[in-house]
Amino acid sequence: MLKTAIGKSHAKIIFFGEHSVVYGQPAICLPISKIQTKVTITKTNAPQTIQSRYFDGKLIDMPNNETGIQLLIKTILTELHQENVSFNIKIQSEIPSERGMGSSAATAVALIRALFHFFEQPLSHSELLRLADVSEQYIHGNPSGLDAATVSAKAPIWFIRGRRLQTVPITKNAFLVIADTGILGQTGLAVQHVKSQLASSTSAETAIERLGENAKSARECLTTGNFKKLGTLMNNSQNLLAKLGVSHPTLDLFAQLAITNGALGAKLTGGGMGGCLIALTQDKKTAQQVADILIKNGAVNTWIEPLKSPDHKGAQ
Repeated sequence: MLKTAIGKSHAKIIFFGEHSVVYGQPAICLPISKIQTKVTITKTNAPQTIQSRYFDGKLIDMPNNETGIQLLIKTILTELHQENVSFNIKIQSEIPSERGMGSSAATAVALIRALFHFFEQPLSHSELLRLADVSEQYIHGNPSGLDAATVSAKAPIWFIRGRRLQTVPITKNAFLVIADTGILGQTGLAVQHVKSQLASSTSAETAIERLGENAKSARECLTTGNFKKLGTLMNNSQNLLAKLGVSHPTLDLFAQLAITNGALGAKLTGGGMGGCLIALTQDKKTAQQVADILIKNGAVNTWIEPLKSPDHKGAQ
């Protein structure tokens, strides 16, 4: 056992496949490595304690809205036979919560990595995803596993539920603007809304299928560098998501503003009903122009991320 151990993860955005991924359709998701979560575990002689932006105190006293993390910690301690070890867990995250950027999954992944490092135990990628699902199931009900897969990945990934992850090659560079509306996303409500739509509407089934087809076409566009078509696919996906009832007036407005100011395409990312918008631009100058106009119209934060494949390979 170490005196101190650190685990890290990062944010993510869903590029294509929101909601449809839950029903077996493919999704493309991008790791956002610059926006990080860090967990530090320090051995102590006191009771097990935890510090985060939401709670500071004994692990056993965590509030109900933090039960998913508490359950994850207890599960790991039980599996590693370390239930009575004393420590302090400090969670530091740059990822805004409830914005569709994988905040809860990133916390889970960083926490798992930190605990296994602390107890000097090996951790496979499949084991990491299995354990992350403990808290994600509690928090989101029926997660696809996409968030945990991407906040632990090093490269853009192609995800189909229940299948092996694949990387997505990007042959040319472009830029993504990520804009935080400041409105909490409502993933659980949005997932249930889509589920009810599918139970009563054939048009919802068609929308899910078309979102999957858009993801397939987008993968080809990324490989060939056809960003103009990629932008069109983003716009089409935003329209489909709006028809499914998971967009938001502010997201609709931001999408329109982004396109008017030079973006090739724009759409919500994540569960929707709030959260973040992403916009695709051909160059960084246009990306900054889009980011500036969105800030002027109420975005609480923006990030500009290069859309490119990293030098290393694999979704590790």
